[in-house]
Amino acid sequence: IYLVTILGNLLIILAVSSDSHLHTPMYFFLSNLSFTDICLSTTTIPKMLVNIQAQNQSITYTGCLTQVCFVLAFGGLESFLLAVMAYDRYVAICRPLRYTVIMNPHLCGLLVLLSLCINIVDALLHSLMVLQLTFCTDLDIPLFFCEVVQVIKLACSDTLINNILIYFATSVFGGIPLCGIIFSYTRIVSSVFRMPSVGSKYKAFST
Repeated sequence: IYLVTILGNLLIILAVSSDSHLHTPMYFFLSNLSFTDICLSTTTIPKMLVNIQAQNQSITYTGCLTQVCFVLAFGGLESFLLAVMAYDRYVAICRPLRYTVIMNPHLCGLLVLLSLCINIVDALLHSLMVLQLTFCTDLDIPLFFCEVVQVIKLACSDTLINNILIYFATSVFGGIPLCGIIFSYTRIVSSVFRMPSVGSKYKAFST
């Protein structure tokens, strides 16, 4: 499954980079989403496969904390990229005459970079907060990778601030992309249904 995920995403990236007709904002974001998916899969699955092969499910504290940081960063980046792609489709369908002006290469690169920076800061903040906690030895995490909520549950010290931070970050960094996606597709559907001809509607939906 891991190899299929890697190869599938690499094929998407190679196809987009090698075909000049695919050098559009939508495929630029798709390539970044594929690369992010490769990074997210590589963060968790190889360690899991090594543990299965070695019949050993242990992971070091440093390794677990590193995994927490990367899972948060790449997982959050995926949701932000999906929201950016939804916005791209909204502009393409609802503002077609201004699409190339709005979704210029500078803005596309800026959106990806901003999404990455936001999620790196979020991941580092969570990781630094976990560093403040104390843990007992030989703990069991009921997942095949280190996830911040499960790690915090195993702490011996007070986790109130960590839990508040998780709820706040989930509400903000989960809510913003979700609201963006819902808003974009609501406007897209509304715009499509107002189109006079069936051909225009079909072309818009196929976009």
